Amino acid sequence: MNAVVDWVSTNYIELIAASLGLIAISLQIKQNIWYWLVSIVMVSLYIYVYIQAKLYADMSLQIYFLVISFYGWYYWLYGNKKNKKKEATVSKINKKSYIIISLIAIVFFWGIAWILKSYTDSDIPYWDSFTTTLSFIATWMLARKYIENWLVWIVADFVSIGIYIYKGLYPTTVLFIVLTILAFVGYSHWLKDLKNQKN
Repeated sequence: MNAVVDWVSTNYIELIAASLGLIAISLQIKQNIWYWLVSIVMVSLYIYVYIQAKLYADMSLQIYFLVISFYGWYYWLYGNKKNKKKEATVSKINKKSYIIISLIAIVFFWGIAWILKSYTDSDIPYWDSFTTTLSFIATWMLARKYIENWLVWIVADFVSIGIYIYKGLYPTTVLFIVLTILAFVGYSHWLKDLKNQKN
């Protein structure tokens, strides 16, 4: 019992951050604007956690998420250009944006893979780069309320399951199984909302 109390007292910030992560995705599915505030707090806590763990690449990724969270918060509130000062609605990505995002993703993927291969001891640099690149892209698409963000998350989370099993990180594996299921739920909810807009 004492060991559990000691572990919790040592890791309570990480526990709070992980709990906020589950709350955040439920708000994300509902398109609740408070998702972004919860996300900002969660990401800020993870920046602290990763600094303490000396995981500086992951910490850098959280800074990107933090910046995108402020952008997403603003865009969801005022991003509907057709109706000024009205909230953004779910939409599909157009062909031009799809091509640009694909090209950016290719550059990111090879750039991150090169950094991981050249400057780290990563034994799976390409898979690590693959999921990191998808996370970058999916977060931006979420900020723009593109429904395809869920499809990208499904692929990223599913591949991450394999990575964490390979690494023996079983609690994190369970978390990503849950996140993958929730991504399917999120896609279903947003698709229903998109269809309602057209009716």
